[in-house]
This record gives sequence, C-alpha cells and structure tokens, in this order.
Amino acid sequence: MTARTKPPFRADHVGSFLRPQALIEARARREKGEIDDAALWEVESKAVRDIIELQESVGLHAITDGDFRRGHWWNDFVLAIENIEIQGGLQVHFKAEPGADIAHAPHRAVVTGRMNRPKTICADQFKFLAENTKETAKLCMPSPSIVHFRSGREGVDKTAYPDMEEFFTDLARIWREEIMDIAALGGRYIQLDEVNLAFLCDPKLRDAVIALGEDPDKLPHTYAKLINDTVRGRPDDMVVCLHLCRGNHRSNYVADGGYEPVAESLFNEIDVDGYFMEFDSPRAGSFEPLRFVPKGKMIVLGLVTTKFPELEKKDDLKRRIEEAAKFVDIDQLALSPQCGFASTLLGNKVTVDDEKRKLNLIVELAEEIWG
Repeated sequence: MTARTKPPFRADHVGSFLRPQALIEARARREKGEIDDAALWEVESKAVRDIIELQESVGLHAITDGDFRRGHWWNDFVLAIENIEIQGGLQVHFKAEPGADIAHAPHRAVVTGRMNRPKTICADQFKFLAENTKETAKLCMPSPSIVHFRSGREGVDKTAYPDMEEFFTDLARIWREEIMDIAALGGRYIQLDEVNLAFLCDPKLRDAVIALGEDPDKLPHTYAKLINDTVRGRPDDMVVCLHLCRGNHRSNYVADGGYEPVAESLFNEIDVDGYFMEFDSPRAGSFEPLRFVPKGKMIVLGLVTTKFPELEKKDDLKRRIEEAAKFVDIDQLALSPQCGFASTLLGNKVTVDDEKRKLNLIVELAEEIWG
C-alpha cells in the first residue's frame, strides 16, 4: 500500500463547510441591498482564508473554499447561465430517517431559451483560493446533469431546443468552457457533484423519472456521454472526480438504494479519474458494486458521516475499508466524509469542532493504512 502525491488523496473531502454567522448575515444583507457585491466579497474572502487554514491545519492536501461564495451547492452556478431558471421542486422530500419526511422539495432547473455562458463563473473564486493555499486547490461544481434530471424534456423549451441532442451539446460546451478557464489558471483538480446517478438507484426516484417521460435505464448512458463531452480536452494532468450522494440538507437526505443499477455504466463508461462515494449508512447498500471498478480509477470511500456529530470509531472504519477491498484493490481506495458539511447555506446539524474531529480522524486513519 502506498501514499498518494496527487489527487484524489488518501485523506480527502467533498468540499463544503459550515458558513460562519458573519458570512450568513452578510449574504442576507446583500439580498436586501444593504451592502454591495464588493463588501460581500470581502466578508467571503476572510471566511475563505479561515477555512483554508482549518483544512491545512488538519493535514488535508486538497483545499476548497468551502462553498463560501455560494448559497447553495448548485443553484448559484446554474443561475449564472443565460436562460436557466430555478422553479418548483422535484416531487420528493428530504427526510431525517426512513418515513420522516420534511417539507423541503429539491429545486429544479428550467431552460427557457438557448443557453449561454456570458462570462466565467468560477474563475475569480478559484484564483483567490489558489493564491491563498500552498496545497492543491480543488474546485467543486455541479454536474451538468442537474439541469436535466429534475425536469426532463418538459423542462427544456422546445422552441429553443427542438432536438435534445442540441441541448446536451450546449450543456457540455458550457461546462467544458468553464473547466478550461480553470485549467488556464493552473487548476488541476475538479470535482463534479453528480447526485443524479445515485438518485437513479432509488426505486421511488426511478418512478419519478418515468413520470417525467424519461427512461431510468437509459439516463446513466445519457449522462455518461454528457460528462465525457464535458471533460473532453482537459489537460492530461488534470484530475476530475465525481461525487455521488443521496441528498444533503440540514442533516437530511432524499434517496435510498445501493449503486448496483448504475455501477457498470458509472465506472466503465465515464472518463473520470475517481469517485467520491457515499457509504456512511445502510441506505447506500453494500460494496459489491465496486467489483465493476477498472484498474487505474480511484474510489474515495465516504464512510464518515457529515450529517451527525457522533465520531466514528477507527476500528469500525478499518473493517469497512477491508470489506471494500474485497471488491477493489486497496491501493485504489481512499477515505473521505460522505458529503459536504453544508451543501446549503444553513448547513448540517454539526459544529465546526465536529468538522475538525471528523477530518482529523480521516487524516489519521489514512496515514495508518496507506502511509
């Protein structure tokens, strides 16, 4: 077993962190028009410097800005694209535990005309991050599938896109242009948050997809092509990983079901370097789908939950890593939290101290196992 000097690292993480109260208040003041964009940027910048320091202090080598310049893990990015709106929710609900639904339905994107990226979306954010860390700056962005999955054909204007192939071509182009902007700034580590392939593992969500007029058996192949077109042409030394989870809002989740329905397509059709995979609860199923992972691809096991403050035990995590290693070589494995600590502005029901303890555990355990 060997240490890794390139991403994904043996101890890695998904990206988002709890927003400090000063940042939450500044964003609220900006929405009311009490401060301008420049003032908000300064508050964000201080918070980003602080979260960089936290990550470096626990020994992480992949450093993000914590999503501190976003209010939501995907809305802000998608709304920067012309002719996309955020409308009413997907007809499912978050839940704290099976059978305990809460009144928060996920948003959906609706395309009202030809999509265009009027300017770069993340370049300024990434440049600030890279200039303020000596470690590897990691940029997280939503997967382009988020624009399609929750609305399907009915959410794409038929006048603008009579042919869905044109829609997917534009979608991939916009994301590809953004990735190349980051590459031009020296960015070499991209994470695409691809929750929809995990959602396709839940029978209820598969039924919701059918109700939209889509085929849940075909979508994994459609999204594989979309992602491949998105990352096509990236620099040879750029690492791209997918993050898969089943929903993350105020310590609640959306989907259940193991990865088996999408595993073969996920691991063998998509041209990425690694996968951050949620495995912190029985909802994610067994490790058996990892048998489809080819040589050369990394699996970052999300065994440490970000939803609850209780700290996992090292021995339990070691046993689970050993179980996973029955299906994929242990040298192709790494360790992370199962999701971010704050996919939305309010964050999960944990504290900053909980964040540190869980990340410290991951770093310590990774060193013990891989060196």
